[in-house]
Amino acid sequence: MSLANIILTGFMGTGKTTLGKLLAKCIGYEFVDTDALIESRAERSIAEIFATDGEAAFRKLESKLVIELAQKEGLVIATGGGLVLDQDNVTALSKTGRIICLTASTEEILARVSNQKTVRPLLQETDPQAKIAELLQQRATIYQQFQQLSTSNLSRDELVAKLLDLTSST
Repeated sequence: MSLANIILTGFMGTGKTTLGKLLAKCIGYEFVDTDALIESRAERSIAEIFATDGEAAFRKLESKLVIELAQKEGLVIATGGGLVLDQDNVTALSKTGRIICLTASTEEILARVSNQKTVRPLLQETDPQAKIAELLQQRATIYQQFQQLSTSNLSRDELVAKLLDLTSST
């Protein structure tokens, strides 16, 4: 029996990792965070990869990882927010599972990422909220191709229940 992967995508701070871990535990799948796995393998942070090698090099690492993950099943995968900007990544992941896009307001995203220790290279700006809005606008048509789930104003348990509903209807 094939265990279709569940892929959570969306902008940074929308809850992909938090909800992905909870969902994986609930259904007995393995959880994979693409950003964390890249950092572990590279032995440096994403911020360091961006600073040293540039965004294009980071995106190549993402694509290489996607090819690997697309060969597996029974995974809940939390993608980096920009991973789905490459249509080849979307195609590969879609063959092995269902992609769900988590969303939140710009204000909520800013509040969430401001409370984290992680350095967000794309938000190293004078006005990070304006940068979030700009990036969301740039990515809107890409994110809209996937089923959407707003992570605003719901508890983690409510969101996991919604994800279970969405994934069981496949």
